[in-house]
Amino acid sequence: MSERLLFDLKPGDSVPIYRQLVAQVQRLVASGQLRAGDSLPSVRAVAEHYAINPMTVSRAYALLEEQGWLIRRHGRPMEVARQTAQDAVSRLATLKPLLDQVVRESGQLGLDPAAVLDGLAQAFKDSQS
Repeated sequence: MSERLLFDLKPGDSVPIYRQLVAQVQRLVASGQLRAGDSLPSVRAVAEHYAINPMTVSRAYALLEEQGWLIRRHGRPMEVARQTAQDAVSRLATLKPLLDQVVRESGQLGLDPAAVLDGLAQAFKDSQS
């Protein structure tokens, strides 16, 4: 990944930015978009690009390291750790917090579950275009 930034951070979101970073790195690894040995952008690069506190990025990277997603090597960028192959069920589990949020918010809006599923299907179609 080097210095290419592929995070989609939303500062106004109810989810803290460090949690957004953690979840996005986990999804990128689970999907194979980030592979073992790939370097993540530096704390400074992420902080400057998204105009966020470097400690926020550092906290996310440290949490990912504790969880075994990243490896820190002195004097080198953070790297994606070697992962065991994940099946579709475990990759789907990575989405559970987002799915829970969709269910919660659609319930608050009084939406019918079938309409929400149709909307999700349409979002998939739109993303393929």
